[in-house]
Amino acid sequence: MQLRAEALDGHLAKPLSPLYVITSDEHLLALEAADKIRRAARAQGYTERDVLTVERSFKWGELLAANQALSLFGDKKLIELRIPTGKPGKDGGAALQSYVKDLSPDNLTLITLPKLDWQTAKAAWVGALQQAAVYIEIPNVERAQLPNWISLRLAQQEQSADRQSLDFIADRVEGNLLAAHQEIQKLGLLHPPGKLSYEQVHDAVLNVARYDVFKLSEAMLAGDPARLVRMLEGLKGEGEALPLVLWAVSEELRTLLKLKAGMAQGRPLGALLKEHRIWGPRERMMEPALRRLTQGALEAALQQAAQVDKMVKGLRAKAFAGDAWDAMLHLALNVARG
Repeated sequence: MQLRAEALDGHLAKPLSPLYVITSDEHLLALEAADKIRRAARAQGYTERDVLTVERSFKWGELLAANQALSLFGDKKLIELRIPTGKPGKDGGAALQSYVKDLSPDNLTLITLPKLDWQTAKAAWVGALQQAAVYIEIPNVERAQLPNWISLRLAQQEQSADRQSLDFIADRVEGNLLAAHQEIQKLGLLHPPGKLSYEQVHDAVLNVARYDVFKLSEAMLAGDPARLVRMLEGLKGEGEALPLVLWAVSEELRTLLKLKAGMAQGRPLGALLKEHRIWGPRERMMEPALRRLTQGALEAALQQAAQVDKMVKGLRAKAFAGDAWDAMLHLALNVARG
């Protein structure tokens, strides 16, 4: 049974299922969902708790033994299985498929996983969990969704803010949802219920954004120069390797050129996106980016990328003045602006 995270509260008001699975890369939201299940389990008499973490030395017999072991006091038991890598291996996959076929009525099992990649999601053990469990897949909160998410969280503490303030917070906590949660809680401590002014938000919220190299291409595709500048400055400040940044941008340029070539041959964009395994936010951004960017502009950008590569390697590059990070910014802005 698939269950959306926002429907979890209503579900937990009823008798609990024997098996729950939470999969997400949003650690805050996964932790909150797991805490709700733990509280409901305690309220419904699951007073004992076993926690198992799948590490290199983990023996899958421990999971089966925990399920079969009787409680010393005859109480119901919560068994938590944490798989931090999301890859239990061949033996683990077989053990999980066997486990869900023989769930004890005296136990509640909670399995937590990171977001699964497309190949792992097709595995037989994942299918077995989806059929046997209440399966909660929590998606990432993307940048475009972040202001609304912040607004909802403020409302929970009886506060609100205008769009300018919400965008200000979002810019400073992007990619760091736990920090966003902490900044929202701080606003609740500093100010009474009601509408927050921009000045109150500005003075209270720190710059705690964490940037992902692979999100940089989203800002570039979306044609968002301001976000692009913030992300590049953030990556530089965090000590990210410039060759990795350049590689990610260059790969995106090559992908755009391949899509352009396919469309020139009369192939539909949807089929091309599927062929190149492009989905999620990138999929939605590709069509407007392809309309904005000509083939000539993309080829020129790849030539610029080659010049930046020379600078990274300490060679002289005729295209740019300044350091390699400045050249990288110049390249990315050219693509963002089309």
